[in-house]
Amino acid sequence: MDPRPNARKPRSDGQRSREAILSASAKLATVEGLRGLTIGGLAEATGMSKSGLYAHFGSKEELQLATIDAADEIFEAEVVAPATASGGPVDQILQLSDRFLDYVGSDVFPGGCFFAAASAEIDTHPGRVKERIAEFQAGWMGRFIELLRQAQADGQIDAKEDAMQLGFELNSMLTLANSIWVMFGDASAFARARRGIRQRLLLRTGDGRGGRATASNRPPRTR
Repeated sequence: MDPRPNARKPRSDGQRSREAILSASAKLATVEGLRGLTIGGLAEATGMSKSGLYAHFGSKEELQLATIDAADEIFEAEVVAPATASGGPVDQILQLSDRFLDYVGSDVFPGGCFFAAASAEIDTHPGRVKERIAEFQAGWMGRFIELLRQAQADGQIDAKEDAMQLGFELNSMLTLANSIWVMFGDASAFARARRGIRQRLLLRTGDGRGGRATASNRPPRTR
């Protein structure tokens, strides 16, 4: 018997294989699109057989859904989990923004933010895949709005501020920075987004200097 009752069990070869496939699939999807993701195309990209991939997923839709889940896990690890451990609501807002921009600029995915790419592609195509992407986007925006409302309750942001409008504006800056980076490879978009977000919050923070925010101003990575 293992004396460590909470010891993490080693992953099986099948699990490791599935994770490697989904990592490649998520990267491929940001370039080719989720709708362009096929068992055949993934087999070519990974050097695996189609029959082996069908054994893992069974259908194109199941592959797409599993790919979205894998991308969500990466996003959680790269952006959300570290940011939500960073302190008060304004600190978390800035950390979420900064880490999102770092995630885009680090080329975790060659096509920028996985969910920005998927949203632009899937938004007019009803079905389970669209529903899963919409769930992620609603959760991301909802996280910002909740933090903004907490900051209002703490007196860090003016209570008269429309939290939904402010959340919309902050996310618009992040989305545009992602788009500029993907289209032009222009890393200055990250600095502009960081500056814009801080200026927007500075206008409304309670102490007139950006509140007690301590998120880093480290420069963005470049390609």
